[in-house]
Amino acid sequence: MSDFTSNFWSIFVAGSTIFGVVYCAVLLWFSAKVKVGTHDPIDGTTGHVWDEDLREMNNPLPRWWLWLFIITMVFAVIYGVAYPTLGSYAGKLGWTSVGQYDAEVAKANKELEPLYAAFNAQAPEQLSQDPKAMAVGERLFMNNCAQCHGSDARGSKGFPNLTDKDWLHGGTTEKIKETLTKGRIGQMPPMVAAVGSPDDVRNVSHYVLSLSGSPHDSVRAALGKSKFGACAACHGPDGAGMQAMGAANLTDKVWLHGWGEEAIAAMINNGKVNQMPAQEGRLTESQIHVLTAYVWGFSNKHAVTR
Repeated sequence: MSDFTSNFWSIFVAGSTIFGVVYCAVLLWFSAKVKVGTHDPIDGTTGHVWDEDLREMNNPLPRWWLWLFIITMVFAVIYGVAYPTLGSYAGKLGWTSVGQYDAEVAKANKELEPLYAAFNAQAPEQLSQDPKAMAVGERLFMNNCAQCHGSDARGSKGFPNLTDKDWLHGGTTEKIKETLTKGRIGQMPPMVAAVGSPDDVRNVSHYVLSLSGSPHDSVRAALGKSKFGACAACHGPDGAGMQAMGAANLTDKVWLHGWGEEAIAAMINNGKVNQMPAQEGRLTESQIHVLTAYVWGFSNKHAVTR
């Protein structure tokens, strides 16, 4: 309920819950007290007949059914006091779904400590050759990484391919672990003001294409070379990128956000912000260690034995 800007919904939920319980109690009491008259006092029928001979009786509720209603209402009251049932009321027991989840995760992690202790004693490069560790790494990857990078780790537009050697921040186990732990925020600022007119943007786009030997207009590429100086601060004068800044290498044929004049021009005009979420806090250090070895193994297949 804390997501709402006012306490209206908290009051609404609490009021509706209390009203429902009280209404049921009053209705039950009223039904038990009021005697409905019968059409025929001898046989106790209401006078309603269906299919010629089916007569509706006017008998009171069975006592066990009545007590079942009462027990249900008492249980509802006790539950509402003990647990967070009434809007923002936290409940006397202080139970939360988040607290239960954290407790279950902590319990599971404690049970797995002996297994991870053996993994922690090995370097990621060595661990990548351990079939048991890689089986654990695969599950960690599928549960936490595959949603963006794909189950085969080949990524898609806007999500890096982890199976090649193209790394924005470096492909060492240290850098991979750093990325997993702290996350990354990649930002390409709009460069249209620095590059110039729309025609200049097209020229620079063709120059960028020429750096990787991709199909391009050589005349426009030559005109765009001088304007590329605005981009060289991050991508380097030769366009080979700078891993220290996470700036992409423009001399290969790896295009994270799309290939061609239109895609490059859009990047120059609009910029781009990408985020790799930090796994610190979601995964333990031991889990990140195993996941590092698993991810490193994608682009170092020769070192992995399965």
